[in-house]
Amino acid sequence: MLDNTLHGFRVLDLSQYLPGPYATRLLADLGADVVKVEPPGGDPMRSFIFLDDDGLSPLYKQVNAGKTVLRLDLKSEADCSRFAALVTAADVLLESYRPGVMERLGFGPDQLRALNPALVHCAISGFGQSGPASQRAGHDLTYMALSGMLHHTQTTKTPVIPFPPVSDYASGQHAASMILAALLRREKRGGGCFIDTSLFETILSWQSFGQAGIGRSGRALDPNLGLITGGMACYQIYKTQDHKFVVLGALEDKFWSSFCLAVGHPEWSGRQQEPMPQTALIHELRALFATAPRDSWVTLLAATDCCFEPLLEPDEVAAQPQVIYRQLIQPARGEALPTDLRLPIISDQKIPRPRQPLCELPFEAVAAVWQL
Repeated sequence: MLDNTLHGFRVLDLSQYLPGPYATRLLADLGADVVKVEPPGGDPMRSFIFLDDDGLSPLYKQVNAGKTVLRLDLKSEADCSRFAALVTAADVLLESYRPGVMERLGFGPDQLRALNPALVHCAISGFGQSGPASQRAGHDLTYMALSGMLHHTQTTKTPVIPFPPVSDYASGQHAASMILAALLRREKRGGGCFIDTSLFETILSWQSFGQAGIGRSGRALDPNLGLITGGMACYQIYKTQDHKFVVLGALEDKFWSSFCLAVGHPEWSGRQQEPMPQTALIHELRALFATAPRDSWVTLLAATDCCFEPLLEPDEVAAQPQVIYRQLIQPARGEALPTDLRLPIISDQKIPRPRQPLCELPFEAVAAVWQL
């Protein structure tokens, strides 16, 4: 099974908040032994947004499930020695400090390579290890703004803040992919490497559609004007009578025709390619969907192959038959582990094992497990 692929690989996680911990949770999901090294005060994510009765944020527990947490003060000589011992036994080190911090702590790329030439060292930062913005602070929203992504998420009035934080998750997944590639290269050729990746560069790399439209006639990807940015009636979000929403994604002719027939408007079939923005046709569909509640439209179109779905609220998602059948959501197990979404992979017709809650251990216990 794939969730045992990295069994025997050891990962040190020096990151905080979401991007790095998400990357190492993916590695833990694949079987790696992940030790998350936190400062004496802990990862600030421990108290992020809201708390469970045990005093920890469920967001922190979720993104660090399956890991061992170890607190070390890397400004202390004794703890630096302990950390150096862990480095010599690790396969991967992931950190998310600003460029230069690891060097000041005595663990820059050269020092790490001297301790462990086979180490895969991945640094996730805001803008990368070099360049004029390398020391600039940022968060998901600012990286999306600079990448051009927020330009495409706006309504006619204002850009919209996407959720969840896209660049955080994207960069975490990108880092995990690069780490896996580096481990594969090491298995074939030997030797470690230093991976320099960033939140801004990751989300910028997702903007190929937007960049491809620059200089083209009509700027077809502009918000509310283009094929998949709100300009077509067949690819839209519509409000229903009960103030909920439905989503139509009938881009292909066959889906659009099926939809038009099912809702009793066959005359719309020939209007799919009207010039964008299709303001008049969109207005007509808005008027149609406003005549009945969301679930009535779901019932009406259930048997129609037309790329139509309800826009679900978060508490409705777990009840979807597909989610239940594929066991995509793990129910909460007390305070130790909140409701969790499992690794979305079925390998050899088996789903991944459930994640275990994080555990916090002293250095001596970790050293014993790692046989230091």
